[in-house]
Amino acid sequence: MRVRGRLTWARRSRARAALVAVLAGVLPPAALATPSAAAGTAAAGTPVCQVRDDRLREISGMVATDDGYVMINDGADDEARRRIFFLDQRCAVVRSVAYPSRPRDTEDLAVGRDGTVWVADIGDNDRSRPTIALWRLTPGAGKPVLHRMTYPDGPHDAEALLLDADGRPLVITKGGSGTVFLYAPTTALRPGATTPMASVGQVTLPRTSTSNPFSFLGRGVITGAASAPDGRRVVLRSYADAFEYDVPAGDVVTALTSGTPRITPLPDEPQGESITYSRDGRSLLTVSETADQPAGTRPTVLRYPVTDAPAAAAGPTGSAGPVASTSVRPAAEEDGGAGGRTWPLAAGAGTLLALLGVGGVLWWRHTARR
Repeated sequence: MRVRGRLTWARRSRARAALVAVLAGVLPPAALATPSAAAGTAAAGTPVCQVRDDRLREISGMVATDDGYVMINDGADDEARRRIFFLDQRCAVVRSVAYPSRPRDTEDLAVGRDGTVWVADIGDNDRSRPTIALWRLTPGAGKPVLHRMTYPDGPHDAEALLLDADGRPLVITKGGSGTVFLYAPTTALRPGATTPMASVGQVTLPRTSTSNPFSFLGRGVITGAASAPDGRRVVLRSYADAFEYDVPAGDVVTALTSGTPRITPLPDEPQGESITYSRDGRSLLTVSETADQPAGTRPTVLRYPVTDAPAAAAGPTGSAGPVASTSVRPAAEEDGGAGGRTWPLAAGAGTLLALLGVGGVLWWRHTARR
């Protein structure tokens, strides 16, 4: 999802957002606490290559291949950017494939064992889409094929896609307060048909304090996902961290819903929405959007080593205050979800808008006096 003016807004409104969240009951007052010093110790990724093609400035999905990378933008207005881009190992575009019709909001990529590229057209900022879609590009094909799907419980915003051991797509919602939901098609996908999906589980993310442009808001959402080449691990990412789960029996849903992840901090990436494994499975690779960055800033693929350390034991839900990047505590569950927790004083949409106005006035008064 592209957030226009994202960095300027994020930096100037952290206090306002925290205030509004506390007033609305979405987060406990401890969310106003300053992140611990441990977050500052997280190491930045090692640069691999820069993407210099101006058509790739809003990168929302990436997968590594034997020859290089496949990348997509999110719902770009420019037709030249609405393509599936194939890059070499130096991040130079070597070819692109156009969609036969206009996608809505392409947010992630996955590659099947046979080399088929799946494009997740699943973004829905306004939660208004009657259907979402997957584009399927088989090796050697000149254009992708569209498959439509519907949620069983109304629209969701989502930015992450995984394939399970059988090649079944799993859509992971973006969330907002630390709990995300998994959906899968109930039958095989068919071109020209709309396939219903079913809810297959939920994931409560560990709470961290990794520094990122969106503060605590950026640590409670999922913006991308990937599977290791051998299928034994999967990773979910937020704007701040990567959460890696072991998949010992090939059951991705069970791994996500009952496993305890290892955490790799991804500190201060401008707007990190993409993640993939290197082809040898030893590294995590990421790339950020740079559309609103200073002139001349290029998207850069970063490498983070995969850790083999055992995951830390999970702590109690709702523990007060932020914790270090390497510790694991489930964040508060998302309102209204299956089995989710509803915070006291949770506000409806109208009330939240009013609180945003109040927060804005308080913030304006605070800055005006400085």
